[in-house]
Order: sequence, then C-alpha cells, then structure tokens
Amino acid sequence: MNNTEKRNPRSTHIDTMPLGEALSLINEENRLVSDAIDKALPEIEAACEKMIASIAQGGRVFYIGAGTSGRLGVMDAAECPPTYGVAPELFTGIIAGGPGCMFRAAEAQEDDPDAARRDLDEAGMKAGDVVVGISASGGAAYVVSALNYAKEKGAAAVAIVNNPDTRMEKVAEITILLDTGAEVITGSTRMKAGTSQKVVLNMLSTMALVKSGCVYENMMVNLRPTNIKLRRRMVGIVCEILGCDFETAEARLERADWKIRAAIEEK
Repeated sequence: MNNTEKRNPRSTHIDTMPLGEALSLINEENRLVSDAIDKALPEIEAACEKMIASIAQGGRVFYIGAGTSGRLGVMDAAECPPTYGVAPELFTGIIAGGPGCMFRAAEAQEDDPDAARRDLDEAGMKAGDVVVGISASGGAAYVVSALNYAKEKGAAAVAIVNNPDTRMEKVAEITILLDTGAEVITGSTRMKAGTSQKVVLNMLSTMALVKSGCVYENMMVNLRPTNIKLRRRMVGIVCEILGCDFETAEARLERADWKIRAAIEEK
C-alpha cells in the first residue's frame, strides 16, 4: 500500500476530537512537509538545472498531472508571467481532462494514457523541453504516459511523487520523492502531499527564472506595468537600485517604456 493511502494513527479519531486539537494536529503534520523537501533537495537542484539549461536554449517547461497535482501545476505555471514578465507559454500547466477540470473534478481522466500524448502534442512539447510529471501516488497512467512520451521526443522527464518505488520513478530521469507519509484524512493527498508539491513547484520555477536573468539581487526586474500596484512596485525597485527619489525613478521608467533594466541602465 502507498504511504499516502495508509491510515494515520494520530488522526484515527479526528471526527470526535475537539476542533482546536484537530487543527493543531493538522498543523503538526504539515511540519513534516519541510522535512520531506529537505531530503529531496539534491533532486530538486538537478531538476532546476535541467530547466535552466532548457530555457537558455529556447526550451519550455511543462507541468502535467491529474486532479490536485494537475491543478497545482497549472497554478504555478500561471503565476510565472505576472511575477517574472516571461511569455505565458514558457511554463505551461496541463491538467488531465482539460481546463474545465481545474474547477470540476473528473477523477477518471488520470487513467487515460493516450490523452497525455495528445495534450503534450497540442501544447507543442518538443525535444529539449522539460516535462515535469506530478502525481502523489506516482502511478497515474496519464502522468506515466506523459513522461514516457517526453523521453521519446527528446525532452527531459522529471517526476514529483509522494511515494517510493513508483512507476513514475522507473520512467523519469530525475525523481523528486516527497515522502510526506499518511494523510490526516486517509488518502486525501490535497493535504500534505499537495502542500509539498506546491512548495517544490514554487522552488523550481523561482530558481529557474532567477538563474535565467529575471531577478536582480532579490528584486523582480522583469515586471510589466499592468496595474497600479505593479507600477508602484516598479518605481520602488528603481528607487532601491539607484538610490533615487520616486519622481526620478518614475521619469526614468517612462522614458524606458516601463522596462526596469533599461531604466536603471539609462546614461
């Protein structure tokens, strides 16, 4: 039996626990997420290096999964353009069953291996890209098929799983094992397993784009002025880098067509 499907002895009677005690238990279990990620740091680094190399050569990153795992991938990919000013297709999230499954679960979609190949073809996956398959169980046929297809096409195949010795691990070049153990609610991998996946996806996309030149020191210098908040943030970044006042920074950005790098490099 997969670790994520086992019963957690600490939460056997969560249905009759006082509310405060139950919430405390969930919080204690969530602390195990960080420990699981610590153990996987070498594999996370290796996967990140694959992404950096691919992006440098004009490649793309695809997250693909079913259910909760698929939703987390789509969400992380969607957050890259507004945060780092990259093209929407650079990080692409694919969920089994299509975009509608972001809002309405369709559990059977994870059992369709042919759909994964079609979905990757439609998204434009090619040699040199990186495909990150995400599955708590590590055995979803849709995701296993996606990793196999990535390798056939010459793309890197990375797995994020929450159980050891899975089908995905046998296929992937790099496996990020996040062994978060039995869930507080038996089999509910939207809890610790999902939390660990989200944290790792955040780490991967963040450092891939930091190392791809989207960050100066620890500031987002590829922002786009799409709303008032972001325009103010951009002015603040220029102020911080140049040590100038708000008006000077804003004037530089206006002359540079609201491109931070051009504004700070202005003669």
